[in-house]
Amino acid sequence: MKKTIVISAVNLNHGGTLTILRDCLQFLSIFSVENNYKIVAIVFDKNLAFYPNIEYIETKWPKKRWLNRLWFEYISMKRISKKLGPVYLWFSLHDTSPYVLATNQAVYCHSPFLFYKANFKELFLTPKIFAFSLFTRYIYRTNIKSNNYIVVQQEWIRNKMSKIYNLNLSKIVVALPISNKEILYTDSKKFNSYTFVYASSPNTHKNFEVLCEAVYILNYKRKIDNFKLSITVKGDENNYAKFLFNNWAHKCPNINFIGFLNQSELYNLYNNSDCLVFPSKIETWGLPISEFSQFNKPMLLADLPYAHETAAGAKLVCYFNPESAEELAQKMEDLISGNTSILNEQPQIKYDEPVAKDWEELFEILLKSN
Repeated sequence: MKKTIVISAVNLNHGGTLTILRDCLQFLSIFSVENNYKIVAIVFDKNLAFYPNIEYIETKWPKKRWLNRLWFEYISMKRISKKLGPVYLWFSLHDTSPYVLATNQAVYCHSPFLFYKANFKELFLTPKIFAFSLFTRYIYRTNIKSNNYIVVQQEWIRNKMSKIYNLNLSKIVVALPISNKEILYTDSKKFNSYTFVYASSPNTHKNFEVLCEAVYILNYKRKIDNFKLSITVKGDENNYAKFLFNNWAHKCPNINFIGFLNQSELYNLYNNSDCLVFPSKIETWGLPISEFSQFNKPMLLADLPYAHETAAGAKLVCYFNPESAEELAQKMEDLISGNTSILNEQPQIKYDEPVAKDWEELFEILLKSN
């Protein structure tokens, strides 16, 4: 009889978390056949992550679906686990630990807001982020000790969660989101001006305003304009995007509001840029850092634990205080003027066990009998 693995991902329908779901199911689609497992995926829409050899349960709720989500997590999930039973592994990919009947249970914690303190301005610009910063700690706490393993992306998160929830470090797995895909690129096109890039979604914790303010300082206080900054914000996505566009689009023509890019367009932008700037206040990884580091070009990164860990092994890195536009402006001026002495190679990170470098290693850990 096949053992059953349930992947619960009811709210993963866009962005980096959807990529995690797709990568997970793509791996299990092959793994299940080779190792005689039955895979059941509980998803928002199976067409977003459809692979052979997987059974799907869809949960297409309306946009305002928090009550549905809570009911589903803590009431319906248990009923589903009984119906599917016996379940050998229930793996929740979306932070919450539902009440289910399963031999083994695990949760993937990828929300950064456990460690983020939103300010009052964010209540108006991105109210969802403000709410997440208040309630994530309590969402994580609910039933967390029912898990055999908690999966996180970085060592500093493992240590923080262990202290917050009094968890044994041996039960927290660091799963490194490192891509094995080889990126092919040509030498960058040479422009007359130095080009910076910041690729991220328009949310307040991404801290676009410190970068925009640094550009303003360079333009108007230091009279420097032989550079360009491209940001993946159009200006009409949400209140925060409108705030950024209304405050800086007209007075800082050096900022290009280019909007969302697909992966091919994004890598082309990386290839034609001189430096990545990443001022985000909190991340569980910081994927653009990993992506851009493959081009072996300068990176100006927020001086925060996530960035130090993600940039491990990169050769041309400089850190700055993410609260200081003046300091960032100085670092940008250094690079524009050709001063690369501020850049340093970053040491590799030594990870404690348990650690997984790919999905195969992760499931090898999760499927161990406890």
